[in-house]
Amino acid sequence: MSTRNNLCDFVLFGGHGDLAFRKLMPALYHLCKDGYLAEKSRIITVSRASLSNDEHISLVKEKLIEFLPSNSFTQEDFSRFEKKLFYVSVDFSTNEGYKKLQILLDEYDERDRVNYLSTSPKYFAGICQSLSKCNLIKENSRVVLEKPLGKDLKSSQEINQKVLEYFNEDQIYRIDHYLGKDTVQNIMALRFSNRLFVHLWSSNHIDHVQITVAESVGAEGRWGYYNEYGAMRDMIQNHLLQLLCLMAMEPPCSLDANDIRDEKVKVLKTLRPILPAQIASRTVRGQYTAGSSMGESVPGYNDAQETQSNTETFAAIRVDIDNWRWNGVPFYIRSGKRMQRRNSEVVIQFKTMPHSIFAEDNANSIVDNKLVIKLQPEESIELRLMNKIPGLSETMKLQEVNLELNAPHTDKRKPDAYERLILDVIRANPTLFMRLDEVEAAWRWADPIIESWENNLVPMKKYTAGTDGPTASVQLIAQDGRSWNDE
Repeated sequence: MSTRNNLCDFVLFGGHGDLAFRKLMPALYHLCKDGYLAEKSRIITVSRASLSNDEHISLVKEKLIEFLPSNSFTQEDFSRFEKKLFYVSVDFSTNEGYKKLQILLDEYDERDRVNYLSTSPKYFAGICQSLSKCNLIKENSRVVLEKPLGKDLKSSQEINQKVLEYFNEDQIYRIDHYLGKDTVQNIMALRFSNRLFVHLWSSNHIDHVQITVAESVGAEGRWGYYNEYGAMRDMIQNHLLQLLCLMAMEPPCSLDANDIRDEKVKVLKTLRPILPAQIASRTVRGQYTAGSSMGESVPGYNDAQETQSNTETFAAIRVDIDNWRWNGVPFYIRSGKRMQRRNSEVVIQFKTMPHSIFAEDNANSIVDNKLVIKLQPEESIELRLMNKIPGLSETMKLQEVNLELNAPHTDKRKPDAYERLILDVIRANPTLFMRLDEVEAAWRWADPIIESWENNLVPMKKYTAGTDGPTASVQLIAQDGRSWNDE
């Protein structure tokens, strides 16, 4: 493949953090290994530690061996990769050390430059200001912002306004790693390239939609972060709303980034506000207690902390979209930690057949059709249909069968979501990144819910670690005569 247009300096701020070592550096390693990074591209890590370049390279190698699958790392591939690795020590709190970065970047001043801010958002403004003072922001510069982008609309606007003082909106890439998953991107291909689904995708044929992102792990030592954000800010306001937008958006007029994002913004603007009087019937918040996960006893969320926290580790919400296509079709979204299993999926539940011609005992066994889009742990798309059971019985017997809509099996490694997103930034393709008005529209809908929870309009429900969440979440959907897809 050609890498002629992929030549850049990739500057990774906070490059010795957990995200950088677990996800970003492995993604860059694979992009290099697979030939997507130009030979002379550089990966410049910026962090506080006082390390030599050789010490940095040794640390990167150690972490790649730790976090990559054993069959992915080879010394031959790393020998090519390490030639791209450079290190600069900078203290983000004092902004000292940028002169060394300036000298290094000025060697190839004409190159495209990607600034990936894998740091706390409190450093975003200072980093951007220092880059500007050192004249390191060019027309072909880009900046990637990792979440969380604020705790509410006001703080999000403050962060974005600071960054916008130094970068134009079209230079800013707000990342949501869920959008880098192949199956998530395939939602658009499924919807907009198959006539079969075009006319089915509305309230005329769809009964409801479920979006679930469940994790079997707990906060795992991230108490400081998680106590500030919780499930609503950490998952619902960004990942799950982005999935909802892809499911509910109108066909864009093209695959141009702004055409797609225009349609997503329209969805967010039509989300029905949940009023304080409706909070108890439309939302559930929960926190896990001690239980069993993956065959081992685990403590409750508050058991592992010195202070008691009222942070939710589970959230479930009924979302309604006020437009012609989706009037009367509820979207049930939920996300939680220490759930029974790790599972992320979107379920499109079609309406019941208006009349059955089959015998009564058969008619009762007919299951409504579902389209199930699984995102993790394995990615797949299944269309669940009714089919005849083979045999010579007097009456026709029916059973539910799965029609798999997956690409042909291949032994080729599936790229990680961060590989796709990093490559898109290098290529200057913002399609899978959030525009400012998207972020703000999501916060405008989420803020009243968060405020109502903080005012305790919905009591915190407890659920045992290793289960499917609080029973109140079952009641949330059951009150509408429906049930979660917990197969």
